Amino acid sequence: MLLTSAEIDDAGQALSGVMRRTPMVASRVLSERIGCEVWLKCENLQRTGSFKPRGAYLRISRLSAEERSRGVVAASAGNHAQGVAWSAGTLGITARVYMPRGAALPKVAATKAYGAEVVLEGSTVDEALVAARRFADETGAVLVHPFDHPDIVAGQATVGTEILTQIPDVDAIVVPLGGGGLLAGVAAAVKARRPEVTVIGVQAAQAAAWPRSLAEGHPVAAASMNTMADGIAVAMPGDVPFAHISELVDSVVTVSEESLSTALLLMLERAKLVVEPAGAAAVAAVTAGGLELSGKVCVIVSGGNIDPLLLSHVTTHGLTAAGRFLTVTATVSDRPGGLIALLELLRDRGASVVDVVHSRVADDLYLDEVQVTVSVETRGPEHQREVRRALSESGFLRE
Repeated sequence: MLLTSAEIDDAGQALSGVMRRTPMVASRVLSERIGCEVWLKCENLQRTGSFKPRGAYLRISRLSAEERSRGVVAASAGNHAQGVAWSAGTLGITARVYMPRGAALPKVAATKAYGAEVVLEGSTVDEALVAARRFADETGAVLVHPFDHPDIVAGQATVGTEILTQIPDVDAIVVPLGGGGLLAGVAAAVKARRPEVTVIGVQAAQAAAWPRSLAEGHPVAAASMNTMADGIAVAMPGDVPFAHISELVDSVVTVSEESLSTALLLMLERAKLVVEPAGAAAVAAVTAGGLELSGKVCVIVSGGNIDPLLLSHVTTHGLTAAGRFLTVTATVSDRPGGLIALLELLRDRGASVVDVVHSRVADDLYLDEVQVTVSVETRGPEHQREVRRALSESGFLRE
C-alpha cells in the first residue's frame, strides 16, 4: 500500500522542529551545462550529514514505551547508522548498529560519538543486516531498517514536501537511489500533489539492482557490487520502496564511477559543498547527459559524510576523469640531462609536475635507459592530448 498525503503530512508534523529544513541552492554551473534552471537540495547539511535521520527519527519516535525499553538495532555503512544513533540518543533509547568491516572510520567514529554501540560484521550492508536481524530476534530489540518500512519512507518523504515548498513550480527531481527509501518517499510526496513532475532515480552502475528489479516486476538482488558510493551500495531493493518506485517513479538511470568522482569534484570546486560519492549520484546523472530535462530541475545532494582519505583518492580520480591529471610512463636517457629534457618539455607545454618515479628494471629498457613515471596537472582533455603528442614526437613514449 502506498503512503497517503495525510501520512506524509503527519510525518512532517512529527519532524517539525527536529529536522532541519535544508537549503535549496541555485547551481549556475549545472544550469549552464544542461541548459535549464538547476537547484541543489542540500541534504548533506541535514543533521548527521545526510537525509537519513528523517526516517530514523520518525520510526523510533513512534515506538511504544515497551518497545523503547528493548532498544533498537540497525545495519548501515554509515549514514543510516548515524541517523539511528543520533535519533535514539535524542529520544533516550539504547542503540546497537552493525556496520560492514570495511565501513569508513569517520562514519564508525561518528556513530559511536552519537551514543550507539557499534559492531563490525560482514563485508556489505546486506551481511550486516543479517546480523542485525539475528540480534533483534535474540534480544527483542526493534530493528530500524534502513529503507524497508513505511515510517522510514514517510520520514524521507518530507524531503519531497520541502522541495515543493521551496520550488513550487519544479519540473523534475533527480534523486540518488540505493535501497529506495529516499526515492520512494520523494515520489510519494511529489506525485500526490503534482503528478506531472518528473521523478528520476540514479544508481551507481556497479551496484545497480533496480533496473533489473523493475524490469522483472519484483526486487532482485544485484549480482555484484563494486562502487565508491557505499551509501547507495545495496544489493536487494526493499519491498516497501519497490511498491512506490515501480508505481510512481518515471525512470531509473545509472552512472559510472568516473561520473561520480567528476561530480564530487565539481561540487567541491564550484558549489563549495563537501559531498560523498553516493550524495553526488544525482549530480553525476545530470552532468553526464542523457537525461531529457527542462524547466526547473531539483537535484538532491543526499549526503556529505566522506572519509578524508577517500576524498583524496576520489579527488584524484575525478581530476583524471576530467582530463586534469595525467600519468604517463616515459623512457629517457640514463645520462646527465636525460630527466631534465623530459621535465623541460613538460614545462614548455604548461604541464605542472606532481610526482616522478624512476625505474631501471623494466623489461624493454636498454642498458643506457631509465623508465620514468611522471604525474602532471593538465588543463583538460585537449591539453592532455597536446602533452602526449609532444612526448611521443620527442621519443619519450614508446607505442
